[in-house]
Amino acid sequence: MPVEITYLVALLVTICVFFIVLKRPIYEGMLAGYIVLVAMTNQWGAIGEHIYKTSTNTLFYAIVAFMVVAQIFTGTKVIDACIEVVLSLFGRIKGGTGYVALLVSSFMGALSGSAAGNVAATGVFTIPAMKRAGFPDYLASNICMASSTMGNMIPPAGIIVASFGILTTLYGEDTYTMSQFWLLMWGISLWFILQRAVTIFVFCKIHHIEALPPQEIPKFGDAIRKGWKSMMIPVVILLPFLLDAQLKEGFFTDRLTAAGASALSSCVLLFTPGIAAVYALFIIRKNMKVGPKSIVALLTKGTKSIVPVSATIFFAYCISNLFESLNVGANIGNMIAGWNLGLVPLALILPLFTAILGMILPGSSQVAIFGTAMVSVMAAAGANPFLIAGMLPVICGAMEGMTPPLALCMYTAMGISGSGMKETTKNCIIWCVLHYLLSVICMLGVLPVFGMV
Repeated sequence: MPVEITYLVALLVTICVFFIVLKRPIYEGMLAGYIVLVAMTNQWGAIGEHIYKTSTNTLFYAIVAFMVVAQIFTGTKVIDACIEVVLSLFGRIKGGTGYVALLVSSFMGALSGSAAGNVAATGVFTIPAMKRAGFPDYLASNICMASSTMGNMIPPAGIIVASFGILTTLYGEDTYTMSQFWLLMWGISLWFILQRAVTIFVFCKIHHIEALPPQEIPKFGDAIRKGWKSMMIPVVILLPFLLDAQLKEGFFTDRLTAAGASALSSCVLLFTPGIAAVYALFIIRKNMKVGPKSIVALLTKGTKSIVPVSATIFFAYCISNLFESLNVGANIGNMIAGWNLGLVPLALILPLFTAILGMILPGSSQVAIFGTAMVSVMAAAGANPFLIAGMLPVICGAMEGMTPPLALCMYTAMGISGSGMKETTKNCIIWCVLHYLLSVICMLGVLPVFGMV
C-alpha cells in the first residue's frame, strides 16, 4: 500500500477527532490535519509556499467576496424583492424554488468554470429564495451545492474540453468530434439533472414543503413593479460569465489579445461580487442610509459566519497544495491502474477514488493527471471509451468540493445560508452517495444515453 493512503487516512482521522470527539470547529480540524501532514512528510520548509499559494488564489478571494455580498444582500433586504418575483412565478409549485435553484446553478456552473465559485455566485439569491419558501437552511445549502457542482459537466464547461482531449490523445483526432462529445455530455447531464430533481421532490415530501398559500403568493405584476431593480441583480452576476463564455474567442481575443482575454476570464469571479454589491447599495440608497459606517455595521453582523468558513476553505487549500506537491493523487492512481480489475470493480472504485480526491484536487487537475489512465483501463475492461471520457467531468468535475469533510462547495453554501455543520454534512452525504451510485450505473453502460456513438 502506498504511503499516500496513509496520508489520506491520517488527515481524515485528525479532522474527525477534532470535530467529533473534541467538539472543535471544523477549521481547527483542518489546521490540525494540515500540521499533521506537514509533520508526516517533513515539509516544514514548504509551509510558506503553501500559504502564499493559497493567499494568491483568486477563487479563494472570490468565495469570500460573495459571502460578503450575501451579508450585504441580507442586511439591506435588497434581495427580498427579487425573491418575491421568484415566488410569484413558482410559489404555487411544491418546492418550486428548489427546482429554480437546480436549473440556475447547473447552467451557471457551465459558464463560471468553478464549482465553489458557482455556489457563491448563485447561492446569494437562490438560497434565500429556498429558505423563504420553507426549505430547511441545510437542505437549501446542499441543493445549491449539488446543482452548482454539476455545471462542470454541462457544455461549454472547460473540463469537457480537457476530457475530449483525452479521447483525441488515445484514439486520434479523426475518431470523434467535439460536436459528438457535446451531445454525449448533454445526454449524460440530463440523467443527473433528473436525479437531482427527483431528490428535491423526495426531500420536499419528507420536510412537508408545500406550495405557498394563495394569500402569500405575490401577484406577478406587483412583484415586478416593486422588484424589477432587484431582479437585475442575478443579471449583474450572471452576465459577465455569459459574455466571457460567448465572446472570449474572437471579440475579446481580437481586442485584448489571447493573454488579455485569458486574464479577463480569470478575474471575472473577482470583480463580479464587487459590481453586484455596488449595484445593490445603489438601488437601496433611498430606503436606508448607505455609507461606510452602515456597511461596516452590516458586515460586522456577518463576521461570525464569514470568518469560520473562510478559515476552513483557506486551510483546505493549504492541504490541497501540500498533496499536489507530493503527487499524492498520481501515485494512488498508479496503484489502482496496476490492480488489473474487471469492469464492475473499476466502475465501483474509480468514482469513489475521484470523490475522495475531489476534496483536495480540482476536477480539471484530476482529468489531466488520471484521465488517460481511467479511459484506458476501463476500455481494456470492456467499457465504451467514448462514454468513459464523457464520465470524466461527472466523476472528477462534478464531485469536486462535494465530499465531506473537505467539501469546499458545502462550506461556501453554509456561509451563505448560515446552516449548521452537523445537519448540513449529514444531508450532503446523501447527495454524494446518490451522485456516486448514478455515476457507477452510467459507467457500466446500463442507462441509455443520448448522443452515444
